[in-house]
Amino acid sequence: MLGQPLPLPALREELALYPGPHLADGQPSWTLHDPIRNQFFRIDWMSFEIISRWPMGEWQAIADAVSRDTTLQPDATDREAFIGFLMQNQLVQAGSGNAAAFAERQATLRGDWKTRLLHNYLFFRIPLIRPDALLERFSGYVAPFYSRGFAYLTLLVFALGMIEVYRNWDAFAATLIDTFSWHGLVGYGLALTGIKVLHELGHAFTAKRYGCRVPAMGVAFLVLLPMAYTDTNEVWKLDNRQQRLNVAAAGVVTELIVAMWATLAWVLLPEGTLKAMAFVLATTTWIATLSINASPFMRFDGYFLLSDWLDMPNLHSRAFALARWDLRERLLGLGVSPPEFFSQRRQRGLVLFAYATWLYRLVMFLGIAALVYAFFIKVVGILLFIVEIGWFVLLPVWNEIKLWPGLLKVDSHGAMRRTSHVRRSALLALVLGVLFVLPWPTRQSASALLKPVEAFPIHAPAGAQIVKMPWTEGSTVKAGQTLFELASPELQLRWRRTQAKLERLRWQASNADVDAEQRQNQQVLQQEEITAQSELASIQADMNLFVPVAPFAGTLRDVNPELKPGVWVSNRERLAVLVKADRWQVDTWLDEDAVRRISVGDQARFMTDGLEGPTLSLKVTAIDLDATRVLPNAQLATQFGGSIVTREKHGQWVPERAMYRVSLSGDNNLDSLSQQSWRGQVVIDGKWEAPGLTFLRSALVLVWRELGF
Repeated sequence: MLGQPLPLPALREELALYPGPHLADGQPSWTLHDPIRNQFFRIDWMSFEIISRWPMGEWQAIADAVSRDTTLQPDATDREAFIGFLMQNQLVQAGSGNAAAFAERQATLRGDWKTRLLHNYLFFRIPLIRPDALLERFSGYVAPFYSRGFAYLTLLVFALGMIEVYRNWDAFAATLIDTFSWHGLVGYGLALTGIKVLHELGHAFTAKRYGCRVPAMGVAFLVLLPMAYTDTNEVWKLDNRQQRLNVAAAGVVTELIVAMWATLAWVLLPEGTLKAMAFVLATTTWIATLSINASPFMRFDGYFLLSDWLDMPNLHSRAFALARWDLRERLLGLGVSPPEFFSQRRQRGLVLFAYATWLYRLVMFLGIAALVYAFFIKVVGILLFIVEIGWFVLLPVWNEIKLWPGLLKVDSHGAMRRTSHVRRSALLALVLGVLFVLPWPTRQSASALLKPVEAFPIHAPAGAQIVKMPWTEGSTVKAGQTLFELASPELQLRWRRTQAKLERLRWQASNADVDAEQRQNQQVLQQEEITAQSELASIQADMNLFVPVAPFAGTLRDVNPELKPGVWVSNRERLAVLVKADRWQVDTWLDEDAVRRISVGDQARFMTDGLEGPTLSLKVTAIDLDATRVLPNAQLATQFGGSIVTREKHGQWVPERAMYRVSLSGDNNLDSLSQQSWRGQVVIDGKWEAPGLTFLRSALVLVWRELGF
């Protein structure tokens, strides 16, 4: 027997029961509906047999009836669990015996003002309309959209639209780029608002089609981000899983249908406003549907689709409970049963799903805080960041750790096993903590350029003709020897004119003794002669530029193979480069944080891109004290495959951050370096530093910098 008959609390009279789907273990289920709050509860076979006999009023009578009529054997544990379920969800009538419990439960759910403020910040709803009557009135008009003929027509439209987009891809891509403007963003915002309204109407009309009531539609705010919502809770009273899946998928399907028709409309419409609107609808809808609504990590359409597909109501809370149990077993070895029993494959999948959901929510909420900080109010963004780190990271971890001492003292069974797990977990935590504060060697990596210390590039000083090329590729040249002979007809003409002028002035000066008129202008003639001599010397200096000589002994490299006597070259055209192969160095640029971790004399390694050139052992020889304003080697910029983030400004490459030049050299013998310079990757062995200290310093620098708004 189960003990003396005890009075049971009376159920609320307005509650309703509906048949539900079969559960994963094969037993039938029912859906309990609370119409006041429009909430639904899935109950199992045992709960249904108990609640259907609840009017008996005494537990003993109910237990005997269930045992007599079924194969179930309810006991005192089932009684306490079921009464707790009714009381916790306020499904019984308020009376003298439970009024205080209801009041306490309500106060717990409401929380204090800080909890309510935090919950309202994270998520709250504003119902705007009660659409049930309007949906009933217009259901006949939207019925054709649920027909098989419309589905086939939409698929045909989709195929035609994609074919035409493929044929006009250049115009489609150009239009997409043109929309990245303020007007384009406004258009995307309006299109997104309109498509989300249609999305919610898709849910509402589909639910109404299956006989469900739609009590409210409005706007929900997720971390202050507005989005439309539709109350379709009555879908839970449907025992047909496919119907529930259809309601959950209706919003996504509506958006995809709009996108398909808008794609074809963009192809067919003439240039103008309607064509632009069709393009925005087509592109916005695809992106919004796949990136937001299809996600199962928030309570959007993807979540309900996954929940119904797995036939697991309250998927998030059940997966979270299973993940917490798995964590405790791995760390503490409690040896307790899981909150629910699943196959090993599903259990592992639910645990991974829980961790993925936690990570996804953390990243999304922090991203919203970053957007608020970057584009709106700085102080609000910082506060949101602090709140989300505290609420989603620190508080759950602290609440979980607080439970562990009590869990470890439940009983003495398995104490040795728990002790072993606790010791292992404590040792792992200690090792991780030590590794976090223990100094580690740091390595700084960046793109670098291996080149000779002395290199003399040879350029044409102006447009000229090659007269003589005394050397070929790879020739060894001594200091002072002529490298090229160039001729400039314009410069030669100026030289001849100035030379003729100088000779004329000298002839006039020599006739001054016999010519009285010339004698009177002798002083002027002398001044003109001096001017002509200076001009001739200047022209001669310019002509010397067309005959470059070697400033040092070296090897001539990178000679343009198309050059030969008689060929004309343009202004500043590069002809060759004279390199001195006995000395070389590696130059790289590091930001201020990386430069702080290295010093002169640190060891380094250089590897050429593609590993086609030499691999060298180096030492840091010099570190600039001033930041580089303009990057002298554009090939190290990210635009050309390097690692230095730059922006182009007036033909020069300006680093986005303060970058300091670091020079390195080594003792390696590099005969092959005389052929060319090499771009590669340099790795410098820096100072030893604790990862925890590095993280703390970076965080403090970031906070200090951003507090300067």
